[in-house]
Amino acid sequence: MNGTIAEVPAEEKQVYPEERGPGRGERLSALAQQHGALLTLVLAVIVASLCFDTFLTGDNLEGMALSSSFLAVVALGMTFVIVTGGIDLSVGSLFALGGVLAAWGSRYGTAVALLLPLAVCGLIGLVNGLLISRARLAPFIVTLASMLGARGLLLAVTDEGANTYLVDKSTWFTHLGQSKLLGIGVPVWITVALFLLGGVALRRSRFGQYVYAVGGNEDAAALMGVPVARTKTYVYTLSGLCAGLAGALNAAWLASGVTILGNGMELDAISAVVIGGTLLSGGSGFLSGSLVGVLLLKVIQNIINQIGSLDSSYQQVVSGAFLAVVVIAQTWLAKRRRRMG
Repeated sequence: MNGTIAEVPAEEKQVYPEERGPGRGERLSALAQQHGALLTLVLAVIVASLCFDTFLTGDNLEGMALSSSFLAVVALGMTFVIVTGGIDLSVGSLFALGGVLAAWGSRYGTAVALLLPLAVCGLIGLVNGLLISRARLAPFIVTLASMLGARGLLLAVTDEGANTYLVDKSTWFTHLGQSKLLGIGVPVWITVALFLLGGVALRRSRFGQYVYAVGGNEDAAALMGVPVARTKTYVYTLSGLCAGLAGALNAAWLASGVTILGNGMELDAISAVVIGGTLLSGGSGFLSGSLVGVLLLKVIQNIINQIGSLDSSYQQVVSGAFLAVVVIAQTWLAKRRRRMG
């Protein structure tokens, strides 16, 4: 050794860095995209509670929760569709049609009142899915045609809107919409249960993996053996079923099948889903975000009502502006994450 320290070969001195994970900026962008709507909702609730004494009252919160439940059920089905990269413009008309069919069928019992709108609206959703997945038609065109067709069927059933079918308030079907459990309306509990089941299906099941794969890259999904056509058919059928169920629950709540409901509801559902963090391009999204998006829209609507001096049309102005901001922010965050990746 001669009193000297032997040198370590250069190759042994080299330090190999560990594989780099997501950077701080990328993590913040992901969190902003996923939880930005929740943070905005919390801030809106805090501001509203400080500005309006009646905002946090039990009656006001119960009313918001109940009115949100119907839109939330529609948004649930819409989330699956948008995650696949599709769109469904027929849900507003299916919601109204489901309510009318439920009210008409209630005279023959609760089972008919529930199953009839599910069967008809689910069938229309199935036709949408088959035309989009098998005939490869554009979702926008197919669901637009279904929107017009469902509205026409509604007018035929109600004699051009002249007949409004009423629901006997003593039936179990009416109790389904108007009863409370632990002080909360039954439709709210049904909505919560559906979101829990839908969340498990989307995040934990093979079907949910197929949905994300189709939305991420349809051609790559097909090469991996994903049943693309069947998955698309399922999500549009699910969207139709959700719209029909929401309409039936609304009819049970109102004890009637109102023909003018559902106008513009498809846009509200799409807005809620996108605000909640689901990308319109597909491949990314989650049901909890859609639920937050629905609640945020309802809180904004309630704040405008609390102000009192603003016309109801401002609700659409604010919702549209908010949606535009969210879409711009999502696009920017997605590009930023791609650059960092």
